[in-house]
Amino acid sequence: MGTDTAATLTDGEPLGASRSERLSALAQQHGALVTLVVAMLVASLSFDTFLTGDNLENMALSSAFLAVVALGMTFVIITGGIDLSVGSLFALGGVLAAWGSRYGTVVALLLPLAVCGLIGLVNGLLVARSGLAPFIVTLAAMLGARGLLLALTDEGSRTYLVAKDSFFAKLGQDSLLGVGVPVWITLALFVLGAVVLRRTRFGQYVYAVGGNEDAAALMGAPVARTKVSVYALSGLCAGLAGALNAAWLVSGVTILGSGMELEAISAVVIGGCLLTGGFGYLSGTLVGVALLKVIQNVINQIGSLDSAYQQVVSGAFLAVVVVAQTWLGRRQRVL
Repeated sequence: MGTDTAATLTDGEPLGASRSERLSALAQQHGALVTLVVAMLVASLSFDTFLTGDNLENMALSSAFLAVVALGMTFVIITGGIDLSVGSLFALGGVLAAWGSRYGTVVALLLPLAVCGLIGLVNGLLVARSGLAPFIVTLAAMLGARGLLLALTDEGSRTYLVAKDSFFAKLGQDSLLGVGVPVWITLALFVLGAVVLRRTRFGQYVYAVGGNEDAAALMGAPVARTKVSVYALSGLCAGLAGALNAAWLVSGVTILGSGMELEAISAVVIGGCLLTGGFGYLSGTLVGVALLKVIQNVINQIGSLDSAYQQVVSGAFLAVVVVAQTWLGRRQRVL
Protein backbone atom coordinates (compact mmCIF):
# COMPACT_ATOMS: atom_id res chain seq x y z
CA MET A 1 0.00 0.00 0.00
CA GLY A 2 1.10 3.55 -0.47
CA THR A 3 2.34 5.78 2.30
CA ASP A 4 -0.79 7.88 2.49
CA THR A 5 -3.03 4.86 2.85
CA ALA A 6 -0.76 3.19 5.39
CA ALA A 7 -0.51 6.37 7.41
CA THR A 8 -4.24 6.77 7.68
CA LEU A 9 -4.97 3.27 8.84
CA THR A 10 -6.00 2.61 12.40
CA ASP A 11 -6.50 -1.10 13.11
CA GLY A 12 -7.06 -1.67 9.40
CA GLU A 13 -9.63 1.09 8.77
CA PRO A 14 -8.92 4.47 7.11
CA LEU A 15 -9.50 7.52 9.23
CA GLY A 16 -12.43 9.60 8.03
CA ALA A 17 -13.29 6.91 5.51
CA SER A 18 -16.54 6.80 3.59
CA ARG A 19 -18.94 3.91 3.94
CA SER A 20 -17.58 2.26 0.78
CA GLU A 21 -14.00 2.57 2.03
CA ARG A 22 -14.94 1.09 5.39
CA LEU A 23 -16.69 -1.83 3.72
CA SER A 24 -13.67 -2.47 1.51
CA ALA A 25 -11.34 -2.34 4.52
CA LEU A 26 -13.58 -4.70 6.49
CA ALA A 27 -13.74 -7.13 3.58
CA GLN A 28 -9.96 -7.09 3.32
CA GLN A 29 -9.50 -7.50 7.06
CA HIS A 30 -12.22 -10.01 7.91
CA GLY A 31 -12.94 -11.78 4.62
CA ALA A 32 -10.83 -14.79 5.57
CA LEU A 33 -12.62 -15.12 8.92
CA VAL A 34 -16.04 -15.12 7.25
CA THR A 35 -14.80 -17.72 4.74
CA LEU A 36 -13.43 -19.86 7.57
CA VAL A 37 -16.75 -19.80 9.45
CA VAL A 38 -18.67 -20.71 6.29
CA ALA A 39 -16.21 -23.50 5.42
CA MET A 40 -16.45 -25.00 8.91
CA LEU A 41 -20.24 -24.78 8.85
CA VAL A 42 -20.45 -26.55 5.49
CA ALA A 43 -17.91 -29.18 6.59
CA SER A 44 -19.75 -29.88 9.84
CA LEU A 45 -23.02 -30.38 7.93
CA SER A 46 -21.36 -32.59 5.33
CA PHE A 47 -19.19 -34.81 7.53
CA ASP A 48 -20.21 -36.19 10.92
CA THR A 49 -16.58 -36.62 11.99
CA PHE A 50 -15.50 -33.04 11.26
CA LEU A 51 -16.48 -31.49 14.60
CA THR A 52 -15.35 -34.44 16.71
CA GLY A 53 -12.81 -33.72 19.43
CA ASP A 54 -10.13 -35.94 17.88
CA ASN A 55 -10.42 -34.31 14.46
CA LEU A 56 -10.34 -30.77 15.83
CA GLU A 57 -7.36 -31.61 18.04
CA ASN A 58 -5.47 -33.09 15.09
CA MET A 59 -6.20 -30.00 12.99
CA ALA A 60 -5.07 -27.70 15.81
CA LEU A 61 -1.81 -29.61 16.28
CA SER A 62 -0.99 -29.76 12.59
CA SER A 63 -1.82 -26.05 12.31
CA ALA A 64 0.42 -25.06 15.22
CA PHE A 65 3.73 -25.69 13.46
CA LEU A 66 2.72 -23.93 10.25
CA ALA A 67 1.31 -21.05 12.30
CA VAL A 68 4.64 -20.45 14.07
CA VAL A 69 6.41 -20.32 10.71
CA ALA A 70 3.71 -18.01 9.32
CA LEU A 71 4.10 -15.71 12.33
CA GLY A 72 7.65 -14.85 11.34
CA MET A 73 6.64 -14.66 7.68
CA THR A 74 3.99 -12.06 8.55
CA PHE A 75 6.62 -9.63 9.85
CA VAL A 76 8.72 -10.17 6.71
CA ILE A 77 5.83 -9.65 4.29
CA ILE A 78 4.59 -6.52 6.07
CA THR A 79 8.02 -4.99 5.39
CA GLY A 80 7.54 -5.83 1.72
CA GLY A 81 9.95 -8.80 1.75
CA ILE A 82 9.67 -12.54 1.27
CA ASP A 83 11.40 -15.52 2.90
CA LEU A 84 11.68 -18.74 0.88
CA SER A 85 14.05 -20.41 3.32
CA VAL A 86 11.57 -21.19 6.12
CA GLY A 87 10.63 -24.66 4.85
CA SER A 88 14.24 -25.83 4.83
CA LEU A 89 14.89 -24.12 8.17
CA PHE A 90 11.85 -25.91 9.61
CA ALA A 91 13.27 -29.29 8.59
CA LEU A 92 16.78 -28.32 9.72
CA GLY A 93 15.45 -27.14 13.08
CA GLY A 94 13.71 -30.46 13.62
CA VAL A 95 16.86 -32.47 12.90
CA LEU A 96 19.03 -30.23 15.11
CA ALA A 97 16.49 -30.45 17.93
CA ALA A 98 16.33 -34.25 17.73
CA TRP A 99 20.11 -34.48 17.67
CA GLY A 100 20.46 -32.04 20.57
CA SER A 101 17.79 -33.76 22.68
CA ARG A 102 20.35 -36.34 23.78
CA TYR A 103 22.02 -33.50 25.70
CA GLY A 104 18.84 -32.23 27.30
CA THR A 105 15.85 -30.03 26.57
CA VAL A 106 17.78 -26.77 26.72
CA VAL A 107 20.16 -27.87 23.95
CA ALA A 108 17.28 -29.32 21.95
CA LEU A 109 15.58 -25.92 21.92
CA LEU A 110 18.54 -23.53 21.78
CA LEU A 111 20.50 -25.30 19.03
CA PRO A 112 17.85 -24.96 16.28
CA LEU A 113 17.05 -21.43 17.44
CA ALA A 114 20.72 -20.44 17.26
CA VAL A 115 21.43 -22.01 13.86
CA CYS A 116 18.17 -21.05 12.14
CA GLY A 117 18.21 -17.60 13.72
CA LEU A 118 21.75 -17.08 12.46
CA ILE A 119 20.75 -18.06 8.92
CA GLY A 120 17.82 -15.65 9.15
CA LEU A 121 20.19 -12.95 10.39
CA VAL A 122 22.50 -13.50 7.41
CA ASN A 123 19.47 -13.28 5.10
CA GLY A 124 18.54 -9.97 6.67
CA LEU A 125 22.04 -8.56 6.42
CA LEU A 126 22.31 -9.48 2.75
CA VAL A 127 18.91 -7.98 1.98
CA ALA A 128 19.25 -4.83 4.08
CA ARG A 129 22.96 -4.02 3.85
CA SER A 130 23.86 -5.35 0.40
CA GLY A 131 20.63 -4.43 -1.35
CA LEU A 132 20.14 -7.92 -2.77
CA ALA A 133 16.67 -9.11 -3.73
CA PRO A 134 14.95 -11.05 -0.90
CA PHE A 135 13.79 -13.69 -3.39
CA ILE A 136 17.36 -14.53 -4.45
CA VAL A 137 18.88 -14.32 -0.97
CA THR A 138 16.30 -16.54 0.71
CA LEU A 139 16.26 -18.97 -2.22
CA ALA A 140 20.00 -19.44 -1.74
CA ALA A 141 19.43 -19.89 2.01
CA MET A 142 16.74 -22.48 1.29
CA LEU A 143 19.16 -24.52 -0.81
CA GLY A 144 21.99 -24.05 1.69
CA ALA A 145 19.89 -25.09 4.69
CA ARG A 146 18.64 -28.16 2.86
CA GLY A 147 22.22 -29.06 1.96
CA LEU A 148 23.30 -28.69 5.59
CA LEU A 149 20.39 -30.89 6.61
CA LEU A 150 21.47 -33.62 4.19
CA ALA A 151 25.06 -33.38 5.40
CA LEU A 152 23.97 -33.84 9.02
CA THR A 153 21.84 -36.88 8.17
CA ASP A 154 24.14 -38.65 5.67
CA GLU A 155 21.99 -37.71 2.68
CA GLY A 156 18.83 -38.37 4.67
CA SER A 157 19.71 -41.96 5.61
CA ARG A 158 20.09 -41.21 9.34
CA THR A 159 17.16 -40.26 11.55
CA TYR A 160 17.79 -38.86 15.02
CA LEU A 161 15.27 -39.99 17.62
CA VAL A 162 13.98 -38.20 20.71
CA ALA A 163 13.64 -40.20 23.93
CA LYS A 164 9.89 -40.65 24.51
CA ASP A 165 10.23 -40.17 28.27
CA SER A 166 12.20 -36.92 27.98
CA PHE A 167 10.81 -33.53 28.96
CA PHE A 168 11.46 -32.33 25.42
CA ALA A 169 9.13 -35.01 24.02
CA LYS A 170 6.46 -33.94 26.50
CA LEU A 171 6.55 -30.44 25.01
CA GLY A 172 5.27 -31.92 21.78
CA GLN A 173 2.99 -34.68 23.03
CA ASP A 174 1.45 -33.57 26.32
CA SER A 175 -1.88 -31.78 26.58
CA LEU A 176 -3.19 -29.02 28.84
CA LEU A 177 -6.96 -28.75 29.34
CA GLY A 178 -7.41 -31.16 26.46
CA VAL A 179 -5.34 -29.05 24.06
CA GLY A 180 -1.82 -29.96 22.93
CA VAL A 181 1.06 -28.01 24.45
CA PRO A 182 2.32 -26.89 20.99
CA VAL A 183 -1.05 -25.22 20.41
CA TRP A 184 -0.77 -23.26 23.67
CA ILE A 185 2.79 -22.25 22.80
CA THR A 186 1.62 -21.07 19.38
CA LEU A 187 -1.24 -19.02 20.82
CA ALA A 188 1.11 -17.42 23.36
CA LEU A 189 3.55 -16.51 20.59
CA PHE A 190 0.78 -14.93 18.53
CA VAL A 191 -0.41 -12.84 21.47
CA LEU A 192 3.16 -11.68 22.09
CA GLY A 193 3.72 -11.04 18.39
CA ALA A 194 0.51 -9.03 18.12
CA VAL A 195 1.53 -6.84 21.02
CA VAL A 196 4.95 -6.25 19.45
CA LEU A 197 3.48 -5.52 16.04
CA ARG A 198 0.66 -3.21 17.12
CA ARG A 199 1.87 -1.65 20.37
CA THR A 200 5.63 -1.13 20.09
CA ARG A 201 7.89 1.24 18.20
CA PHE A 202 9.45 -1.72 16.40
CA GLY A 203 6.02 -2.69 15.09
CA GLN A 204 5.51 0.86 13.82
CA TYR A 205 8.83 0.64 12.02
CA VAL A 206 7.77 -2.65 10.40
CA TYR A 207 4.63 -1.03 8.97
CA ALA A 208 6.50 2.13 7.96
CA VAL A 209 9.21 0.24 6.06
CA GLY A 210 6.59 -1.77 4.21
CA GLY A 211 4.44 1.26 3.46
CA ASN A 212 7.20 3.38 1.95
CA GLU A 213 10.84 2.67 2.67
CA ASP A 214 12.13 6.08 1.60
CA ALA A 215 9.53 7.93 3.66
CA ALA A 216 10.31 5.72 6.65
CA ALA A 217 14.00 6.61 6.38
CA LEU A 218 13.18 10.32 6.19
CA MET A 219 11.09 9.97 9.37
CA GLY A 220 14.08 8.46 11.16
CA ALA A 221 13.02 4.81 11.13
CA PRO A 222 15.99 2.38 11.20
CA VAL A 223 15.13 0.73 7.90
CA ALA A 224 18.11 -1.61 7.62
CA ARG A 225 17.93 -2.71 11.25
CA THR A 226 14.21 -3.38 10.94
CA LYS A 227 14.74 -5.55 7.87
CA VAL A 228 17.53 -7.50 9.52
CA SER A 229 15.36 -8.04 12.60
CA VAL A 230 12.35 -9.43 10.72
CA TYR A 231 14.42 -11.94 8.75
CA ALA A 232 16.18 -13.05 11.94
CA LEU A 233 12.76 -13.42 13.58
CA SER A 234 11.54 -15.49 10.64
CA GLY A 235 14.50 -17.83 11.02
CA LEU A 236 13.91 -18.14 14.76
CA CYS A 237 10.23 -18.98 14.23
CA ALA A 238 11.03 -21.61 11.60
CA GLY A 239 13.65 -23.21 13.88
CA LEU A 240 11.28 -23.23 16.85
CA ALA A 241 8.48 -24.75 14.77
CA GLY A 242 10.84 -27.47 13.60
CA ALA A 243 11.92 -28.19 17.18
CA LEU A 244 8.31 -28.47 18.39
CA ASN A 245 7.50 -30.73 15.45
CA ALA A 246 10.45 -32.98 16.34
CA ALA A 247 9.18 -33.16 19.92
CA TRP A 248 5.74 -34.13 18.61
CA LEU A 249 7.07 -36.82 16.24
CA VAL A 250 9.89 -37.81 18.68
CA SER A 251 12.27 -37.75 15.72
CA GLY A 252 13.93 -35.38 13.30
CA VAL A 253 12.29 -36.23 9.97
CA THR A 254 14.42 -35.05 7.06
CA ILE A 255 11.73 -34.99 4.37
CA LEU A 256 9.52 -32.42 6.11
CA GLY A 257 9.28 -28.76 5.17
CA SER A 258 9.16 -29.14 1.40
CA GLY A 259 6.74 -26.50 0.14
CA MET A 260 6.11 -25.15 3.63
CA GLU A 261 7.35 -21.72 2.63
CA LEU A 262 4.55 -21.51 0.07
CA GLU A 263 1.99 -22.63 2.64
CA ALA A 264 3.20 -19.97 5.05
CA ILE A 265 3.07 -17.26 2.38
CA SER A 266 -0.41 -18.44 1.38
CA ALA A 267 -1.66 -18.28 4.97
CA VAL A 268 -0.28 -14.78 5.46
CA VAL A 269 -1.76 -13.45 2.22
CA ILE A 270 -5.10 -15.21 2.72
CA GLY A 271 -5.18 -13.63 6.18
CA GLY A 272 -5.14 -10.15 4.65
CA CYS A 273 -1.47 -9.11 4.40
CA LEU A 274 -0.49 -7.36 1.20
CA LEU A 275 2.49 -8.79 -0.69
CA THR A 276 3.49 -5.21 -1.45
CA GLY A 277 3.91 -4.57 2.29
CA GLY A 278 2.63 -2.00 4.73
CA PHE A 279 -0.56 -3.78 5.79
CA GLY A 280 -1.34 -6.92 7.77
CA TYR A 281 -2.03 -8.39 11.18
CA LEU A 282 -1.28 -11.61 12.99
CA SER A 283 -4.89 -12.48 13.76
CA GLY A 284 -5.49 -12.66 10.02
CA THR A 285 -2.49 -14.95 9.59
CA LEU A 286 -3.86 -17.31 12.25
CA VAL A 287 -7.20 -17.40 10.43
CA GLY A 288 -5.38 -18.03 7.14
CA VAL A 289 -3.57 -21.04 8.63
CA ALA A 290 -6.83 -22.42 10.04
CA LEU A 291 -8.58 -21.99 6.69
CA LEU A 292 -5.85 -23.88 4.83
CA LYS A 293 -6.02 -26.73 7.33
CA VAL A 294 -9.82 -26.89 7.12
CA ILE A 295 -9.60 -27.15 3.33
CA GLN A 296 -7.01 -29.92 3.62
CA ASN A 297 -9.10 -31.73 6.22
CA VAL A 298 -12.23 -31.56 4.06
CA ILE A 299 -10.32 -33.05 1.12
CA ASN A 300 -9.12 -35.85 3.41
CA GLN A 301 -12.68 -36.37 4.66
CA ILE A 302 -13.92 -36.82 1.11
CA GLY A 303 -11.51 -39.70 0.72
CA SER A 304 -11.97 -40.17 -3.02
CA LEU A 305 -9.75 -37.19 -3.86
CA ASP A 306 -5.98 -37.48 -4.11
CA SER A 307 -3.94 -35.44 -1.62
CA ALA A 308 -2.55 -33.47 -4.57
CA TYR A 309 -5.91 -31.72 -4.74
CA GLN A 310 -4.95 -29.93 -1.52
CA GLN A 311 -2.28 -28.03 -3.41
CA VAL A 312 -4.61 -27.34 -6.34
CA VAL A 313 -7.35 -25.96 -4.10
CA SER A 314 -4.91 -23.96 -1.96
CA GLY A 315 -3.27 -22.47 -5.06
CA ALA A 316 -6.61 -21.56 -6.65
CA PHE A 317 -7.84 -20.04 -3.39
CA LEU A 318 -4.65 -17.99 -3.03
CA ALA A 319 -5.06 -16.67 -6.59
CA VAL A 320 -8.61 -15.58 -5.82
CA VAL A 321 -7.49 -13.84 -2.62
CA VAL A 322 -4.67 -11.95 -4.37
CA VAL A 323 -7.06 -10.78 -7.11
CA ALA A 324 -9.58 -9.69 -4.47
CA GLN A 325 -6.88 -7.81 -2.53
CA THR A 326 -5.74 -6.02 -5.69
CA TRP A 327 -9.31 -5.00 -6.51
CA LEU A 328 -10.00 -3.81 -2.96
CA GLY A 329 -6.75 -1.85 -2.88
CA ARG A 330 -7.56 -0.10 -6.16
CA ARG A 331 -11.10 0.60 -4.97
CA GLN A 332 -9.81 2.26 -1.79
CA ARG A 333 -7.43 4.45 -3.78
CA VAL A 334 -10.16 5.47 -6.23
CA LEU A 335 -12.59 6.27 -3.41
